[in-house]
Amino acid sequence: MLKNIDIWFGNYLKRIIKLSKSDLYKTEPVHILFTICDHFEPYWKNNDDVLAYERVKRWIDDYQIIASKHIDSLGNHPKHCFFYPVEEYKKNLIDMISEICRNGFGETEIHLHHHNDNSIKLRKTLIDFKNLLSGVHGLLPINRINSEIRYGFIHGDWALDNSRPDGKCCGVNDEITILQKTGCYADFTMPSAPSNTQTRMVNSIYYAVDDPYKPKSHDIGICSKSGITGQPGLLCIQGPLGFNIFWRKFGIIPRIENGNISSEIPMTKYRIHNWINSGIHVLGRPDIIFVKLYTHGTQEKITDFLFNKGILNKIFYMLESFCADNPKYNLYYVSARQMYNVVKGLENHPDEIPEKLLNYELVLQY
Repeated sequence: MLKNIDIWFGNYLKRIIKLSKSDLYKTEPVHILFTICDHFEPYWKNNDDVLAYERVKRWIDDYQIIASKHIDSLGNHPKHCFFYPVEEYKKNLIDMISEICRNGFGETEIHLHHHNDNSIKLRKTLIDFKNLLSGVHGLLPINRINSEIRYGFIHGDWALDNSRPDGKCCGVNDEITILQKTGCYADFTMPSAPSNTQTRMVNSIYYAVDDPYKPKSHDIGICSKSGITGQPGLLCIQGPLGFNIFWRKFGIIPRIENGNISSEIPMTKYRIHNWINSGIHVLGRPDIIFVKLYTHGTQEKITDFLFNKGILNKIFYMLESFCADNPKYNLYYVSARQMYNVVKGLENHPDEIPEKLLNYELVLQY
C-alpha cells in the first residue's frame, strides 16, 4: 500500500510542517465541508441490465432512509455525489438517480473511462453527455447569471490528462483544456495514491494550467486564495492524503489514507480526525476545511459495507458527534458543486461564511 510514495511524500511533509506553523488549528469557529464523490458504475465488471438496475435500486431503497436521519449544523441532509460514467448511460438508471437528487439527498456529475482517445472525440463525448444529462434529465448545475451548463468531473482509472506513465486509460494530453472548454467547473479525481497517477500537489485546492503537448499538467498548480480572482486553469479540489495506523494481531499496520470509503479499510474515529487535520482549504481561510471522500458505491462488497454493516450511518454519526463534542466546529453536508461555490465565493468575498456561499455561482436546474 506504500508503493509510489516517492511521487508525493516530499510535498506531503512540507505541507505538514507548513500547517503546523499556520493558524489552521487556532481559528474558531471551524467550518467543515463534507461530501462523498462516488465513482458510480452500475455496470462494474458486468453487462447485465438486471444487475445494474438492482445495484441502483439498492441506493433508492437504502440511502435515502439513512441520509434522512442525519443533519448538519444548518439542518441539511447529506448529499451523495453520483459521478456517472459516460460509457454506462441508460435512461432508466439516470431517472432513478434523479429521484434521489430531486429529494435533496444527492447531485449528479460526470465520470469517464476512455482509452487511446483523441481531442476531437473527447470534446464531442463530453458535450453530448453534458447536454443529455441536462436536456433530458434536468440534471447538472447551471450558472445563475447566464444559465450555462456546467459539470464536475472525475476521470476513470485516475488517469486525468493522460497521467499514466504507460499512456493507457486516456491518451489526450490536452484533456484539461478540453474540460475547461466544455464546461467543467472543477475536477475531483485526486488523490489517487498509491497509483502512479498521483500528483505532487497534495491536500490542496488549486488551479492546473494545461500544457497541451505534455501529460499530467495537474501535477502542480497555483493554490486558490481568498480575495484573489481570475486565476487561469482548471480548478482541482483534492481529497485528504496521508497515513493511517491500524492495530492488528501481529502489530501496527501503516497504510495510505486517501479518503477511500471501502470494505477493505476500517472506519475509525482516527480517520475522521485525519480527514480534518489534512487541512484542505482556500489559502487565507484556514477556518473552512474541505473533506472530499470517494467510494465505488455500486460494487457489492462496498454497498454491503455501507448499508448492511452500517458504515455510512457510522460515518455521519461520527462526524456529527465530533462536532457536537467540539463546539468550535460547524458541519456542512455539501455537494461537489457547493464546494466549488464556496471556493469561488471566497475568492471574491474573502471574509464571507460558507452558508452564504453554497449557491454562490452554480445552481441546480430543479
